[in-house]
Amino acid sequence: MVTEIFLKLTDYPVFRRIVWKGVYELLARKFKEKNWSFMNYGYAPSDNEAPLKLQQQDEINRYSIQLYYYICSKVNIKGLKILEVGSGRGGGADFINRYFNPEKIIGLDIAINAVKMANENYGSDKIEFIQGSAERLPFGDEDFDVVINIESSHTYGSVARFLSEVDRVLRPGGYLLLADLRTSAGVTSLQQQINSCDMEVVSEEDISKNVVRGIELEEPIKQKRIKENIPQSVQPLFKQFAGVVGSKAHKQLISGELAYKRFLLRSCLKGET
Repeated sequence: MVTEIFLKLTDYPVFRRIVWKGVYELLARKFKEKNWSFMNYGYAPSDNEAPLKLQQQDEINRYSIQLYYYICSKVNIKGLKILEVGSGRGGGADFINRYFNPEKIIGLDIAINAVKMANENYGSDKIEFIQGSAERLPFGDEDFDVVINIESSHTYGSVARFLSEVDRVLRPGGYLLLADLRTSAGVTSLQQQINSCDMEVVSEEDISKNVVRGIELEEPIKQKRIKENIPQSVQPLFKQFAGVVGSKAHKQLISGELAYKRFLLRSCLKGET
């Protein structure tokens, strides 16, 4: 019952901002295991996709990494300046840096403890993590070539404001790589918000089946991490948050009540409409 009430409250923007910031602050402060550096639901490749070759150190996070790889491979980001909004514990930015070789990547997250943890584990001359809001990006106009946003926008109070801020900080012709899950009504709302912003939709895709398979294949690792790191009293709630097999999110992705969508948007060049 407590879990159901909690999940229902996250439908409200004000509660959503407060609660998710608190959750990520707590996780970064209490659970510092470096191998637990991703929080997304994961992705299992389709049969026609080539297997992703990973360094041995990355195998423990294979399914979360495969989601990053699938999203980021839609654009050639080598040598570009990248912003990841919702960078969390820093694993995604580290993966992008090592496998895609951008010029520079900045990770931004609302949770200061996550930012500190990410800088401690991955900060370098090519990677920097800072605290800030997705709805008020602390950067100048046209600062970035690519913005990446994976499984984060559903926690924002105003996605429309976020999209406007992304368009502002992107250089003309720059790209937003966005992936997230929504209810059926939420997908309609997100598509309306995207269509109303000044960026062009280059491609859109439902990857729900791949995400479901990723959840199921990662289940043993995820359950082990929860058992070893999360107090038993809050494990039922955390399992809902983490999207384990049998959780509400897992069931709804299977039934179609939830959809996991990928978008590629392009900031328009001057003179384009």
